[in-house]
Amino acid sequence: MADTAPAPTKPTPIKKGSLVKVSAARYASSLEAAASDPQPPAYLFEGPGEVLAVKGDYAQLRWRLPVPDVWLRLDQLEAC
Repeated sequence: MADTAPAPTKPTPIKKGSLVKVSAARYASSLEAAASDPQPPAYLFEGPGEVLAVKGDYAQLRWRLPVPDVWLRLDQLEAC
């Protein structure tokens, strides 16, 4: 009999142009959170933000709001 269990899926790679949101759990204990406002804005976690550039482990994000672009680690981001 063949095993019919589905193969594990890999998360979608985040690249330039991807729409993302920030993972609240991963962001809360990060260095970036410690260096920012104690209460982060809600739009970070609601998304979508657009990835403008990726350099190393970081991505530059822009939201469709009049707010500055930010750089966050890729492991803190989730695809929308």
